[in-house]
Amino acid sequence: MNFFQHECYLHARVPRIDRGDNKPRLISPPWSGRLSGFTLLFEAFLIQLCRSMPVHHVNKLTGTSDHRLWSLLELYVDTARRDEDYSEIHTVGMDETSSARGHEYITLFVDLEEKRTLFVAEGKDSETVKAFVSDLKEHDGKAENIKQVSCDMSPAFINGVREELPEAQVTFDKFHIIKIINEAVNAVRKEEAKTNPLLAGARYALLKNESNLTVKQKIIRGRLCLPGLNLKPVRALQIRETFQQIYAAPSKEEFEARLKKWYFWATHSRLEAVVKAAKTIKRHWDGVLNWKESQINNGLLEGLNSVIQAAKRKARGYKKPHFKTMVYLLTGKLDFTTVNKACLPT
Repeated sequence: MNFFQHECYLHARVPRIDRGDNKPRLISPPWSGRLSGFTLLFEAFLIQLCRSMPVHHVNKLTGTSDHRLWSLLELYVDTARRDEDYSEIHTVGMDETSSARGHEYITLFVDLEEKRTLFVAEGKDSETVKAFVSDLKEHDGKAENIKQVSCDMSPAFINGVREELPEAQVTFDKFHIIKIINEAVNAVRKEEAKTNPLLAGARYALLKNESNLTVKQKIIRGRLCLPGLNLKPVRALQIRETFQQIYAAPSKEEFEARLKKWYFWATHSRLEAVVKAAKTIKRHWDGVLNWKESQINNGLLEGLNSVIQAAKRKARGYKKPHFKTMVYLLTGKLDFTTVNKACLPT
């Protein structure tokens, strides 16, 4: 272990024992790490560094090879995960994130109550849910215990939950729904901008929430919203803003009543992209309504995803097995003190 500019190595004669089979065994000293050649303190130090910077940078800082560092991380992550107890897991969020270029994805399964990643599955199809349920059982959890699932409107996710989590009610993530409507607003804007120069440079003035607008964008929006113009993108914007207000309804009955009125307005707007978005919501009606009772969404997953992607950018990418290890390290809230008491608790 390095002490400032000085490297420190421990040299010790450790005892051996002969168990009568002519194969002497070394007795590990109490300070010996889980990986040969490291102390427990040095391993705890490496784990902490790898949580804060790319593995290759830790290699340069400590003189430990990338291969040894990944072996250490995988050993600690796998050992800590074996001790995890999922018997009290009831509410789960699921979402995909890119693991590499070329449309390679992993799916994260997150405990929305404890705010931690439970499982990482390769791909983004219905098989990911099956893999999650298998891992859940290995950690004393039960598929029947999962009562609420938050996800996007991916048919693969919906089918996977229906087949593998029979007791779970699906809540469609409201941020994903609003994204669909926002894409419809943008589609209307782009179509109208082909013939109307007033819409040049107005993209973010129309797509952002009013509270997030810059001073310049507020001026642009105010100019576009003048009553005499009657611009199609402004009508689409009003439909989106009204949809966002539906979530403030005091009860599920009121929520559904407002949603029905909004659906009628959207489907009679004569804005093709908006009509298409409204019909998408209609096909997933129950999952949209279920939000009023579950009050769950994938905002937490978006936050965890940003942490993961930031780490990936700093490291300039990871190999697939290493990427999964890093996801658990950064977002799994694993208790490494069960592996090494010198590790800092999460």
